[in-house]
Amino acid sequence: MSININITDEKKKNVSITKFQSERKIIQSAAVPIELENIDTDQIIPARFLKATTRDGFGKNLFRDWRYENNNETKPIKDFALNNTIYSGKILVAGKNFGCGSSREHAAWAIKDYGFDAVVSSFFADIFKNNALNNFLLPVQISDEFLQKIFKAIKEDANAELEINLEEQYIKIISTAEQENFEINKYKKTCLLNGYDDIDYLLNIKNKIEAFEAATV
Repeated sequence: MSININITDEKKKNVSITKFQSERKIIQSAAVPIELENIDTDQIIPARFLKATTRDGFGKNLFRDWRYENNNETKPIKDFALNNTIYSGKILVAGKNFGCGSSREHAAWAIKDYGFDAVVSSFFADIFKNNALNNFLLPVQISDEFLQKIFKAIKEDANAELEINLEEQYIKIISTAEQENFEINKYKKTCLLNGYDDIDYLLNIKNKIEAFEAATV
């Protein structure tokens, strides 16, 4: 018995995802540092902003309670990294145990919508890591020691750049040439390198699926 899925209809559900573009196999950028541990998903995107049903627009409320005094957009907290004009870039660098707490996928949506392509930490909550990969946000998990080297480099120069090479699976501090390898799920790596979501991947192997189905009838 075969199960038929209308892939075109399924694909329509995913059109709002901003993909990890193929030309972004290497991300070279300055970074925004948040040197705090145990950053949970309720701080990344507070629960009161979870009413939307699409992935768009969450970036404006990323770290909302840390960005503004008393939730007042006219009173930004100047010392917070996202408000500090000396920091910019496509890479967010955070302390250990990033993305803990609830399983809300909106946390990954908010980070990606804000403009980050990667998050670097020495440990990620498993559900957050999976949500990030499903939304073309690259979680780069490194050692505590190398994380501290990155924070040090940014403290010394706010414009210090990092290079994240997805294909070769390493992250490098450009100014010192120090680098460290990171792990990533093989399937998710394939998806990111090719700009595939799960439906794209199925479409890519459609001929193999049809051949297998024909051989088992």
